[in-house]
Amino acid sequence: MSDADYRSPNPIDLHVGARIRTRRKILGVSQEKLAEALGLTFQQVQKYERGANRVSASKLYEIAAALQTQIVYFFEGLADPALSRGAVAENGAEQCVQDFLMTPEGLELAGLFPKLRRGAVRRRILELVRSMAEDDA
Repeated sequence: MSDADYRSPNPIDLHVGARIRTRRKILGVSQEKLAEALGLTFQQVQKYERGANRVSASKLYEIAAALQTQIVYFFEGLADPALSRGAVAENGAEQCVQDFLMTPEGLELAGLFPKLRRGAVRRRILELVRSMAEDDA
């Protein structure tokens, strides 16, 4: 095996893949449905989402159309290459939100939480989650 076989996926490919997955989940679209719309197998969609396979420009255009978003959506959160030589933005809060939304529970909670109208209830839920996280740590 060559050194290329052991390389990790490119951070930008990982980011774009995560954004594809997030958008797909926000819309409630399965990997199978997205794959069908793109003329791919669901395994290919999985590889895109994991960053294992790089998405071509034409395929990214098709994905944006299928997921009803602009192409720029997939690059949000990356540093501007004109300003920083293409480095991935290192924003801890943004990564935390991304990680949260990558879980099925996080995505559902993110959709339901704003529907709680009473601020006191939202704060109590936050206090509960904080205490449970502290117990796990």
